[in-house]
Amino acid sequence: MVDKRYDPDAPNVTAHHTVKAYDAELTRLKNIIAELGGLAEHQLASAVSALDDRNTELAEKIIAGDRRLDELDAAVNSFVVRLLALRQPMARDLRLIVSSLRISSDLERIGDLSKNLAKRTLTLAQSSSLRGPRVARVGRLVQTVLRDIIDAYVGDDVDKATAAWKRDGEIDDLCTALFSEVLSAMVDNPQIIAGSTHLLFAIKNIERIGDHANNIAESVHFMVLGNPMGAVRPKGADSSFAVPTSSKPHQGD
Repeated sequence: MVDKRYDPDAPNVTAHHTVKAYDAELTRLKNIIAELGGLAEHQLASAVSALDDRNTELAEKIIAGDRRLDELDAAVNSFVVRLLALRQPMARDLRLIVSSLRISSDLERIGDLSKNLAKRTLTLAQSSSLRGPRVARVGRLVQTVLRDIIDAYVGDDVDKATAAWKRDGEIDDLCTALFSEVLSAMVDNPQIIAGSTHLLFAIKNIERIGDHANNIAESVHFMVLGNPMGAVRPKGADSSFAVPTSSKPHQGD
């Protein structure tokens, strides 16, 4: 006798609901990352503006705002663990989940570095050292690159991620030029050494943010295509704290 309670040709309602719930969870994960990315970009933009204007009030807000990025990063970690344990994802879904975990970590570090920029601003506001307006220029470039990469993540756009990734050499070259400019000024005028040292660290923070943005671009490439970027990451000249020769002529020259 056939059990009429089971029809093998009938739609599997339970499986259908399970798939819908799973899709909703993956969408939720991407939304959290998008929110985290938007906050990281906002923190960076505010930090660059605060540094350029020596705006201590804005710098304090940036420092306080870093907590929200930490909370979202923790939420991503918890969510990923849950998805891995309960859904046992494979192929594209697994790449999405693992890449999101990496991207979240990079965005959290960008938030930390933006907070460090704000802390440098608090010190630089008390200093008479050179303002370094070009620092804001490279900071805005990094912000643009980060925004494009976050958009690439949201839209699964490998081409956009790759185009932004290729600008890392430009960022490195600008940072190296700024290092040389500030270091030369320090050699020529020892009175500005204390304040300018903080400016050097600020430049290095911006360069590191660019590196983390590039990490995200590489994660997007892997997430969408399932393989790493084949090209070597574009790098400009290496910025360092090597002290240049003074631009002033020596005695006897």
